[in-house]
Amino acid sequence: MNLAVTNPQAITPPPFSAGLDQWSQTTGRPGTPTYDTAAYAAFVPADPDFSGALEIQHISATTRLRWMGEVPVLPGSYLRVRARIKAMAGVMPDIRIATWAGDSSGTEIPGLTTTGPQVTLTTYGQIVEVSAIIGTGARPGVNMVWPLSVNIAHVGLDLTGPTGGVVRIDDLIIEDISVLYTRDMLGLVDVRDFGALGDGASDDHSAFLAAMAAANGRSLLVPEGVFALGDDLTISMPAVFRGTLSMAPETVLILQQNFNLPGYEAAFGSAELGFRKGVQALFHSNEHMEFNLKGRRVPLTAPVDVFALAGYDDTSRRRVLADGQLDFINSPAWDTETVTGIATYTPSSPLLLSGISNVAAIPVGARVSGVGVGREVYVRARNVAAGTLTLSLPLHGGAMTQEFTFERFRYGLDFSGFSSLRNFEFHNLEFICRGRGSAVMLAEGGRIFRFHQCDFNRPRDRAITSIGVACQGLMIDNCQFSSSQMTMNSQDRTVIGFNVNNNDTKIRNNRVVLWAHFGVVAGSGHIISGNHFFQGDSTAAGIRQAGLVLSAGNVKTTVTGNYIDNCFIEMTNEHDAFPDHTTGFSFGGLTVTGNIFFAISVAPWFRYLVFKPYGSGHFIQGLVVQGNVFRLSGNAIERVEVVDTTFAGLQYNRFRNVLFQNNSYNGVDFPTESPSVIIHEQNTAATNWTIDSGGKMPFGGRVRTVTSVVMEDAARDDSDTIRHEAPYVQVNQGPDSNQARLRWPVATRGRAIVTMRVDRPL
Repeated sequence: MNLAVTNPQAITPPPFSAGLDQWSQTTGRPGTPTYDTAAYAAFVPADPDFSGALEIQHISATTRLRWMGEVPVLPGSYLRVRARIKAMAGVMPDIRIATWAGDSSGTEIPGLTTTGPQVTLTTYGQIVEVSAIIGTGARPGVNMVWPLSVNIAHVGLDLTGPTGGVVRIDDLIIEDISVLYTRDMLGLVDVRDFGALGDGASDDHSAFLAAMAAANGRSLLVPEGVFALGDDLTISMPAVFRGTLSMAPETVLILQQNFNLPGYEAAFGSAELGFRKGVQALFHSNEHMEFNLKGRRVPLTAPVDVFALAGYDDTSRRRVLADGQLDFINSPAWDTETVTGIATYTPSSPLLLSGISNVAAIPVGARVSGVGVGREVYVRARNVAAGTLTLSLPLHGGAMTQEFTFERFRYGLDFSGFSSLRNFEFHNLEFICRGRGSAVMLAEGGRIFRFHQCDFNRPRDRAITSIGVACQGLMIDNCQFSSSQMTMNSQDRTVIGFNVNNNDTKIRNNRVVLWAHFGVVAGSGHIISGNHFFQGDSTAAGIRQAGLVLSAGNVKTTVTGNYIDNCFIEMTNEHDAFPDHTTGFSFGGLTVTGNIFFAISVAPWFRYLVFKPYGSGHFIQGLVVQGNVFRLSGNAIERVEVVDTTFAGLQYNRFRNVLFQNNSYNGVDFPTESPSVIIHEQNTAATNWTIDSGGKMPFGGRVRTVTSVVMEDAARDDSDTIRHEAPYVQVNQGPDSNQARLRWPVATRGRAIVTMRVDRPL
């Protein structure tokens, strides 16, 4: 603000010719003695050098002259006070501009610099000018730097030094020179003009507030220096950073016009700190739903605890991190923490480990391993007082007390502190993990996390980990997963792309390179489509691992249009506290359609579909495998599907709604079909025709249903007479129950087209 324009009278002292009653002998405050009654002072109207002058004899150690008018001191203003003086007689004194400073109530503010540079008079009659600059910013040339608490001043001068001399003083001049310091022409408001010191120690928060209040459409300039801010701050206008900010970890900066990584990097002088403070601001700004990295690379020297940055829980507003790289820098902060402990598991409390003496040492988010523990089981929460841990999924091993191992991987973005977080998205981010850390750990609770066009580049252990139920509705679209174990043989890899504990995920159009598993998927209602995941190696007759592990038993899931390369789909119930089937749905609810299954130089026992029950009594109800291409290069395999009987087999006599049809097979000895059309040629008349399934029943299963028998040409007896009787059918025939029999009333020969199934349709 320019006072010379807006209110010139406020800073213009009257001439001495207007009367000396406007000039105080002390502070300038109302009621103080004036020069109108001073015996040692007089107005001289006819001085040859001054058009009227005040003549004063210097009678005390400090002889004071103060205008009694209240000069306003505004944030961002700079005032220059000038006076011309000459010595007339006696001992020549020293002279300086001097002031009194007070707040809006008229109370003097102590501890301030209230005088300017001192000048010594040396020659009688010589005119000497003294001046000083008053302002609210520590700028070059400012002699009196005052805080924003100063509102008014009484301005004048002091005579000091030897007493007895006589001087004459011309009229005082006060000029608003703010334009010399402020950046009006450039549209900038400098925080130094409002009291900011930038010394890294003093709290400049109030100065920033004052500068923003005065900006009036201009940008905020943060000049060179380190500006400490002791409280949250929202800067609503564009900000230009030449210096940097210093803030406590819990304080929040919101740059409304610079809400992106370049803006925060400029504010804090560091891409990593700028990223952390920007992510923090994303949780505290109502103006923004996206923090954009603008294609920049952020070096991360340690994991980012997102909950610690946010400082509050249970939030559902949509938030997006987008467009940049997070590069993991080598540091001990990425090292895995491993703890062991004795714990008790009881299936009736399927998500609880109890009786743990060192529970406080076991971190939330640690992966659990031990006998009877399925893949990707994590510590979801802990209760130190009760000595218990809450798990992400049940264990299949039954009641037990044993030593468990807990491994806490480190994640670039760790959301595990949130008990509930919803609608958080990652767009076009590359996690450059360099084998040092894992990428993202989801919150303990919540839903609808989304990864879109992200690149997971060589995570050490995991790309995306769910330790609870925040994976509900998880979407992973158009991402690339590149393993950190590409050079290893397939069976030796341990890295996993993602895991799911809850329902309704959408995993679509991703490219996944050489992992142990692309996904370990519990829950149901998943759509897995358009992905290419390949897990081979160069070993002859090599061993392969599952690309997808579906662990919910009856999964209500579709696997469609994927390229499943040198790996397989595994159906298990390893996350079932009661793995023996007694009631309810058993394995099934799976549709596998339109996929390409391909493998090179695999072991002869390799299969593309593996069912692995962890308990007895299971069967398949609801499996559709159709329109797929199964192809082998190199060694052929017997069939594409198998039951892994490590723990238990399946009950083939309970199969229902199993459909294997319209698939293409290359390099497979026994193409699987159900319904399977068998052409049976009976050359010798007989009453009992045995129809063999030819190994085509899924999983080498039984012939449980014959849906049709059609004679091709006429059936004839031994005398070549056409027979018009119809046979009846017997199923589950032969030592392996994989045959059907046609029973004729009389011995008959001919050709029959028989359609048989492995199941009994509902």
